[in-house]
Amino acid sequence: MNKRLMIRIGLGLIAFLSLALPFLVRAGQSETALDVKVRTFLEKARFGWGDMNVPESDGQLLFDLVLKNKYTKALEIGTSTGHSGIWIAWALSKTGGKLITVEIDERRHREALANFKEAGLSDYIDARLDDAHRLVPELKGPLDFVFSDADKEWYTNYAKAVIPKLEPGGCLATHNISGRRGGFGRGYGGGNGDYYEYMLSLPEFETSMAAPGSSLAVSFKKKG
Repeated sequence: MNKRLMIRIGLGLIAFLSLALPFLVRAGQSETALDVKVRTFLEKARFGWGDMNVPESDGQLLFDLVLKNKYTKALEIGTSTGHSGIWIAWALSKTGGKLITVEIDERRHREALANFKEAGLSDYIDARLDDAHRLVPELKGPLDFVFSDADKEWYTNYAKAVIPKLEPGGCLATHNISGRRGGFGRGYGGGNGDYYEYMLSLPEFETSMAAPGSSLAVSFKKKG
């Protein structure tokens, strides 16, 4: 075996394990057949996500949020082609939950369905082709986890629609946020700075950025 091939195999193994080991350590669980299938799919698709999907690091943050808090009733606003939905549903497969995810674009919706199936997570996902502006206010709830990653200028409206349905202890996570009042959002679809300021103003929520360097904002609804 030549040196170049050995290096390629080694790098592939490192990338493969980077998906498995962090989640196994955090979950404190042994790997299942579904874990292997999901991890294998994510590694295969690792460098192919486009269409405004979240980066892998934010996918892992979403996984952690759901698993750590044992959320079971999840909503995703903006499926794209399914990267974030796969991370959320993977965690929900361990908590006994299910994800409702909404996408308005038919092509992206079809691609997401195919990705969910290949990843082995279709049973944990209710993927809907619909306009979130109409559907989200109509959903009955209750919800304990919401991930918002659709039209940025509508973030505050989505928040106002889901907050009454969010259980105490629940989390509203929102993508493409700067964490600075009035910043970033106005140059990236509009409304993000206003959204973050709005969430900070709500006394019933604790709002912050999920991690240093991430554009994922998290708002936890206080208990009691």
